[in-house]
Amino acid sequence: MACRDLTKAEIAKSLIEKETEYEKEKGSIIVEHLDLCSLQSVREFVARILASEATIQILINNAGVMMCPESKTKDGFETHIGSNHFAPALLTLLLLPRLIQDGPSRIVFVSSMLHEKYNFDVDDFNFESRPYDAYEAYCRSKAANVLFAKALALKLKEHNINNVTTYSLHPGVISTGIGRHLNTAMWTGASWLFNNVLYWFIKSPRCGAQTSIYCAVDEDCANESGFYYSDCTRKTPSKQCRSDEEASKAWALTTEVLENHLKNHQLSLVRSSM
Repeated sequence: MACRDLTKAEIAKSLIEKETEYEKEKGSIIVEHLDLCSLQSVREFVARILASEATIQILINNAGVMMCPESKTKDGFETHIGSNHFAPALLTLLLLPRLIQDGPSRIVFVSSMLHEKYNFDVDDFNFESRPYDAYEAYCRSKAANVLFAKALALKLKEHNINNVTTYSLHPGVISTGIGRHLNTAMWTGASWLFNNVLYWFIKSPRCGAQTSIYCAVDEDCANESGFYYSDCTRKTPSKQCRSDEEASKAWALTTEVLENHLKNHQLSLVRSSM
């Protein structure tokens, strides 16, 4: 369980362990630090996991931010595109050789239905040419998730790698702390409205996790790759995210940006092998 806030992560770990105390054939939970606003943190996390874990077969890219005030990651990316897209993409690519080695493996990207509202802009992903808009930034980063899942599936197929499958999904509107920035990004009281008035229409974390679990382990989608899901069912994403050409553009931009920041370290090895 890779988390930025280790204190909160340990609390979550304890709650899960308590709820599953009497379950049979349960695994163990290991908490590791990972800050998606830092590519260095991603690289350090990967190094620890590759050294400590004998087998890696499932990667769920779930963490992210929503509608936060204008800010930059430690690597200079706009925060949404940096933490929601570039960092998970780097994490995925650095773990990909092990996922291939240990396959069959699955890679899951948690996106949002809001990816339909704005296209991923490969020419201005950092909002350098237009005024910043938190809602637009979030939507574009979620479109990037869907495109990258599709692009990775296409690359794997191109290189006859059949034991790794990819998925993107809309989990639903879930009762978590992800709406904490709404007051700043939208209007005063928006967070309260999200957490209280809309409470009856929001999924619990348990319900919200079901599509992620489905994509990660269900046999019904074991032979599907590069598709988008919601409510444990394959759905049609936005027009941009249905395009192989757009997915290829997203792949090219993402790998180029990451290689520039990594200065041809591990990611260049993954890219050259694909």
